[in-house]
Formats: sequence, structure tokens, C-alpha cells
Amino acid sequence: MTFLTEPEPVRGAVLPIAPGISRIVAPNPGGFTYHGTNTYLIEEDGGYTVLDPGPDIDTHLQAILKATNGRVRKILLSHTHTDHLDNLPALKAATGAPAYGFHASAVPQFTPDIPLHDGDTVGPWTALHTPGHASDHLCFARSDGIVFTADHIMSWSTSIVSPPDGDMTAYFASLRRMLARDDSLHLPGHGPPITETRPYAQFLLNHRQQREDAIAAKLAIGPQTALALVDALYIGLADRLKPAAVRSVTAHLHKLRDEGRASANGEVWHPTA
Repeated sequence: MTFLTEPEPVRGAVLPIAPGISRIVAPNPGGFTYHGTNTYLIEEDGGYTVLDPGPDIDTHLQAILKATNGRVRKILLSHTHTDHLDNLPALKAATGAPAYGFHASAVPQFTPDIPLHDGDTVGPWTALHTPGHASDHLCFARSDGIVFTADHIMSWSTSIVSPPDGDMTAYFASLRRMLARDDSLHLPGHGPPITETRPYAQFLLNHRQQREDAIAAKLAIGPQTALALVDALYIGLADRLKPAAVRSVTAHLHKLRDEGRASANGEVWHPTA
């Protein structure tokens, strides 16, 4: 399999996904957000649930309010990264809707009005705690096989796992949790929907495992810094993307350390087995 692409969406447009579910793509394109953050609108009796209000951009807020006629009853937050969180205060102020999120927020500026634990339900949606990309990351699953996977499973790219809040061991475990499910549609935080849910999740897991194997092989040759590993493994990577790659490699090294396969002396990593 390969990563998925789509044409750049019309800004502010309501894009139907499934019966009663649509998305508006925020105007925050970039190297880590693809065309922008997906804000999902979920129809319910008397109004809407909004999942991930997106970045603090007024035109995006106005598009959400216009599409819902301001009838927002609930706000679900997948995780507290700024491109998903920062529009939430303005949306709450405009609608009075309560915010639902993981009970242990990763940032001090967000405390959910309704805290969620793994397995809690919000209407027909079940919260699945899927740490890795973020410690407070939640997917939301419905019994018909539709799951909002946010940034845990994205269609356009693998997820960034950046320590200390990002954890590669947890990310592997969360991917395996999704592989054990029989879902029909994954709706990511960035990029188009995913219909081949299990094959795609396996593709992501294989991609990460191959990266880990390559890192371990380089360590077996001799001690390495994370930056040296990036230079050796990410051939042709633009300089502006190297800091993110270093964080990802560091997350893999932490996983190898947790498994007793690597250790660090300052910034230099060594194999231990």
C-alpha cells in the first residue's frame, strides 16, 4: 500500500463523508498538516457534534458556525495539539457547547468539561485511548465500523511521534489495537478517508517496524547520534524537516531502550544486545 492523496479541498466547503457526517478542512496547510486539519460535523437530534475544532483561524470558525447554523451541542477533542485544539475556546464561546476530551490533558490550557476514559461513550461513539502520537489521544468508534482516527492513523502520512509526550512503544501498541478491530471506515485528522482499514493500519505498522530495524542495524555497526541516524537513513531530506526526523528517530531509540536493546551516553546511542 501507499499513502493516500486528494486534491486540495475548497476552503470552507462542507464535504460529505457518510450519512450524517461531513468535514470542513481548515486553511492551515503545511508540511505536517497536509491540506489542513479536518473538522468533522456529526448530525444529531437538534444539532451537531463537532469533532476537532481546528486551529485558531476565524474563517474556519465562521465556516463551522455557518454549516451548523450555530447548533453545536457537543465538541469532541481527539487530542490537544494546537492544530486541533486552538479553535475550541472560540467555538465554545459562540455555542455554549461542552468539550469532551481525555481526562488527563497533556497541556495546561485545556481541561475537558466532560472528561473521558478509555471505553466511555458519548452518544453512539466510544472513546478509544490510543496514545503514541500524543499521550491524551482518543479515537472515537461507532458500532457500524466508522472510527474517527484523528492523528493516530492518518491517510496522507505516518504520524509524528515526538518525545516526551509522543511515545513509540505506545504508538506500536495503539496500532495493534486498531488492527485487532474490524472497522469499515477510518476518518483521519488530516487527509482523505481510509476504506481499507486493516491493510492500511498494517502498512503503517510495517513502515515503522522497517524504520526501527534500519536504526537497529546502524547501531550494530557502531555508536550513533540521532542526527547521524537521520543523515544516514533519510537520504535527501530537506533541512527544514530534519528536526522532526530527529524527534521520530529519538522516539524509536527510546523504544529500543525500553526493550533493553539500546542505551545512551549523552547524545550517543549504543546497542545493548
